[in-house]
Amino acid sequence: MAIRPAEQLIHKAAWLYYAHGLRQDEVASQLNISRASVAMYLRKARETGIVNISTSTQLFTDDVTARQLEDAFGLDAVWIAPENAYLADPSTDIAVLAASVFLELVKKGDRIGVAWGRTVYTIADIMSFADLQDVTVVQLCGNLGAPYSYRPDQCTMEIARRLNAKGLNFYAPLVLSTEELAKSLRAEPVIRDQLAGIADCDLALYSVGAVDADSHLVKCGALSPAEMEALRSQGAAGVIAGQIIDAKGEVLDCSYNRRVISAELASLRAIEKRLMVVQEDTKFEPLLSAIAGGLCTHLVIGAHMAERLLDHADEAGKKAS
Repeated sequence: MAIRPAEQLIHKAAWLYYAHGLRQDEVASQLNISRASVAMYLRKARETGIVNISTSTQLFTDDVTARQLEDAFGLDAVWIAPENAYLADPSTDIAVLAASVFLELVKKGDRIGVAWGRTVYTIADIMSFADLQDVTVVQLCGNLGAPYSYRPDQCTMEIARRLNAKGLNFYAPLVLSTEELAKSLRAEPVIRDQLAGIADCDLALYSVGAVDADSHLVKCGALSPAEMEALRSQGAAGVIAGQIIDAKGEVLDCSYNRRVISAELASLRAIEKRLMVVQEDTKFEPLLSAIAGGLCTHLVIGAHMAERLLDHADEAGKKAS
């Protein structure tokens, strides 16, 4: 069973105290909690079997990996959904965990930025209802045509409905036909103000897209397979909120990006909590790009992806030394 977000502080406190050898006051300082809370969490860790000399390795495997990934990639928090061979679609566990994590991260009065895609819509669809006060959910990018599933407006409004929050949609297309038209539309006061306000969000929820024939940008008709392949040859590595990024997590210099209506990456990086959820193992390279670009502070992934990330970090460490 995946570690629930509410229990993560217990695991972190136990990890810092028992594995890193920190004193209780040092653990309290690092986690920004009281020393009394640390003592309580350590007691719960012992009582629930998280700390157990004979079986702690098995019980702690996923959480140890999460802590190692946080250290290796400079992330604030990582959650790992374990492999479940009994599920027809193992990625379901990742979405369930992500929905729980998301609700833990949302606070009253928050402003939340939401992107689009199958992962985000699945999270919205399975999310529990919560009656939060003064929460606003805003769309991070322009919209797609009506026939396409998992549209940005659908994702935004479904999450707003689940939170009993106010939803703000973007009344503009994701991609314009010309760069000049996109530039003019971004200069319109309504669009300009909405784009400028994204940096004021407290939390962002999105995934990272692939740059291949299965990309949402290809499926929705924004790009043809040939155009996507050409962008790959130019350095395209992933898709964030409808924008194509390179391996360093920066906006790729291309005509497509200049025709897009979406939050600037600087605005996304200004959001304190950037929750990225990746269900598919095929998104390993795009995820590395997003992490490299500082577009992720909180991460929810599966166990196999976690292993690949840790192997990559170990290999990079060996080359650096």
